[in-house]
Amino acid sequence: MGLTSKKVLVLAIMFAVLLFVATIWLWPRLARNNWRTVSGRVALTLATQLSIFACVGLAANQAFGFYASWADLFGQETDQGVVIDHGPDGGAAATGPLEVVGTERVGVSNAARPQIAGQVQKVNIVGRTTHIATPAYVYLPPEYFQPQYAKRTFPAAVVLTGYPGTAHALVSKLGYPRTALSLAKQGKAQPMILVMLRPTLAPPRDTECVDIPGGPQTETFLAKDLPDAVLAHYRVGKKAGNWGILGDSTGGYCALKLAMHHPQAYAAGAGLSAYYRAPKDATTGDLFHGNKTLQNRADLLWYIKHMPAPDTSLLVTSSRHGETNYKDTLKLIDAVKATDKTRISSIILDTGGHNFNTWKREIPPMLQWLSERLTES
Repeated sequence: MGLTSKKVLVLAIMFAVLLFVATIWLWPRLARNNWRTVSGRVALTLATQLSIFACVGLAANQAFGFYASWADLFGQETDQGVVIDHGPDGGAAATGPLEVVGTERVGVSNAARPQIAGQVQKVNIVGRTTHIATPAYVYLPPEYFQPQYAKRTFPAAVVLTGYPGTAHALVSKLGYPRTALSLAKQGKAQPMILVMLRPTLAPPRDTECVDIPGGPQTETFLAKDLPDAVLAHYRVGKKAGNWGILGDSTGGYCALKLAMHHPQAYAAGAGLSAYYRAPKDATTGDLFHGNKTLQNRADLLWYIKHMPAPDTSLLVTSSRHGETNYKDTLKLIDAVKATDKTRISSIILDTGGHNFNTWKREIPPMLQWLSERLTES
């Protein structure tokens, strides 16, 4: 049974309940003060606490999508897809960096018909220059399948999870495809292609979307390889004005950084609950290897103050109570406003924590904001 299976969670809860009942039942028999009874009490207590911890962990993982499988949890992901090319309609073509390995419905009424609800395609992507391999999900709006739009190109938005995160959580938990479909039907946003993935790219390491000296070139993958792969297989505009990038937490930091560092690739970047400089901890390791220039570039507050202002649009979000990035968000807003080129907008909630519920409140206006800044061709 998979890590995200409801059966696993139910079995874990049942096991925890049985251990609790066993502890109550056996405790009087273990009341004597000798090494056997003391050891029995310790063992029952530890087993019960571990089972409760496992239940909480499994439930949290189902709610927030930290890990997709047991292999993902234990850092044993090694599989790479067989790479084939696909034509603009998603059909097989010549060998290339993107492979469609499955499809799923958007999760609305009449979802079986992509001409009405669109479609989510699961893909494997391998970077031509970086050789980084990653799974992703691509949402194609219903217009993509309608004959009258057969020759139209669409704007695209790269959507990044936090760390560790799972790409499918962007579909199932945060509901990006459903929200994009709803906004387009209401006329509040134009139809967009969404490319949804994790920013980690070299799990279990947290690469922070940095070109690590002697390591994974994750910034280059997101700035060049990913757009090139998508352009080769879908009807997406080729100009920077056709592309945006967004994300939450770590993904939000990456999105803002990509838009600032690569305005020729992304016309807009949005960060939900983003931080603004790459951390250094056990999950990241040494990202810069003593390269101060690279470290400074990864600090967005330093970058906007010391480098030429990029011609791009940024959106940042925070809350006055509940988010730790509030003060730094205000600093970044002031720093960007002092430039003569970069544009910035914000969503500041009164209360809201660093969680899916907060981001669900921010995703609709963020997608509307992004739609207003992208062109279709």
